[in-house]
This record gives sequence, C-alpha cells and structure tokens, in this order.
Amino acid sequence: MKQHARFVAATLVVGLATGYTQEVSARTMIQNKGSDTLVNVAQAWAEAYQKVKPDVAVAVTGGGTGTGIAAMINGTVDMANASRTMKEKEIAEAKKNGVTPKEHVVGYDALAIFVHKSNPMTSISIKQLAEIYGDGGKFDNWSKLGVQVPGCQRNQIIVVNRQNNSGTYVYFQEAVLGEGKDFRLGTKDMHGSKDVIDLVEKTPCAIGYSGLAYDSPHVKKLPVTKDENAKPVEATMANAIAKIYPIARPLFMYTKGEPTGEVKTYLEWIVSDVGQCIIEEKGYAPIRPVKCAK
Repeated sequence: MKQHARFVAATLVVGLATGYTQEVSARTMIQNKGSDTLVNVAQAWAEAYQKVKPDVAVAVTGGGTGTGIAAMINGTVDMANASRTMKEKEIAEAKKNGVTPKEHVVGYDALAIFVHKSNPMTSISIKQLAEIYGDGGKFDNWSKLGVQVPGCQRNQIIVVNRQNNSGTYVYFQEAVLGEGKDFRLGTKDMHGSKDVIDLVEKTPCAIGYSGLAYDSPHVKKLPVTKDENAKPVEATMANAIAKIYPIARPLFMYTKGEPTGEVKTYLEWIVSDVGQCIIEEKGYAPIRPVKCAK
C-alpha cells in the first residue's frame, strides 16, 4: 500500500508539473528589471498591457538601473529600465557577451530636491547643491545658507543620497557635482526613491533628491536655479518637457539589440499615446505632448 501511495503521489506531481508547463508555454513572458525610478510606471504598463494582450505577461522588478542593465547583459531579462545612459564599460561588457544594447527613450523625469516642511528655504541653486553633496563641499550647516531650521539640532545638514547602483545617483552626480566629482562621505544612502522621501519627511535637518513622481505633500519641494542670477524653476512635468528645469533627464529601456516579436510590440505600445498617458498619469513627462482621457 505504501508503495502504491508513493506511485500515485509521484504521478500527481508529474501531472501538475506538466499542466503548469502547458499553461506557461501558452503565454509569452517578458522579463523587465531595473530602475527604481521607473518601477511604478513599469508595473502600471505591465498591468494595463495584460488587458491589451492577455497572452503576454510582463514580470517587473526593481533593484536599480545598474542591476537591470547587468541582468540584460547576462541575458536574464528582455528589457532593462534605466534612469541614466549605459556606461562605456557596461556597453563593452555587453559586446563581450555578444549583446548589442539598443536604447529606447520612454519618458522624461524632473529630479526634484526635497527638504522638510519646516525648512524656510524657498529655492536652491545647482552650485549650492554641489557644495552640500560634493566631497569637500563648504555647506554642512543650514546656517551657512542663511537659514535656521526649526527642530534641527545644531542646524547641521543631513545629506540624503541614493545607493551607487541607482541611475538616479549617477545622473545627479553628473548633472550637479560634475564629471569626475565624488559625493561627500557620511551621506544617508537610501535603496529607493520612496525611502528618500520618507526619511526627509521625518528629519527636519535633511535634504534629498528623487524623481518627480515621488513628490509628496508631506515634504517641501524646492525650485532650482541653474546659477545664482537665474530665476528659480519648479520641478514640474511641463518644465521637464520644455527642458527648462535644470535637473531633467530622459528615462530609458534597453533591449538586447533591435527588439523583435512581443518585446517589439510591447515597446511600440509603451510609446503609443495609450502608454504615454500612463507615464503622464504616474507623474512623469511623456516623450511628446499627448491628449489623455480624464
């Protein structure tokens, strides 16, 4: 009897496994990984696309731009989400693996500067940001910027940063600090964009940066000036599209060469008016002006 029971159980497992394989093989799976900036809109695209093509499933995970690009190079994902362009060493590694990366711009983002709601600052310049975030920068105390922050003991600046596998980290480093410049030591390095907002909300001394889609009424968003004499510009979708906000950037998806099949069809849908209305709804700027149903 025991032998018979084991045989029935084994047969059931094989049958279930076979049925599962048949179900999966009837659907196309697209693996999509990368930027935490893009993860929310990527998930929204994936969910909406299920209604368009139920036989195609898009699996979305975050982990950062560098993680997504590495997975695309290694062939474990079909599409890598990125909030920066690929580095030369990444492209070289891809080619070494027989992969020729293809870049696709899927939207635009304004990288906003956030402080605690009690912070009296009304704007900030790129130069001031560089002195706050840069190695050897002279601003380590809010009083040096002419402000006293309520609830901030000793008025010191707590610098909130992203981890170095983040495309947002790399873009901010290039756009604000300048090429070859390093971040100061002692920054609070957050894993994701939401983590930045959460810490700034709870910390009167803090300053942080994050994609515009993570804006919150619980923090204060500072307009940014390109130089000391320029007019401050708010981080808004309209200003990102107009390219007048100083820290605006394109958002990318990378594929292993020219996309084909279902990946190509999915990308075409993402840049269509329907897909671009979804990215606009999530707080990013579309690649072109689109009329969306309200």
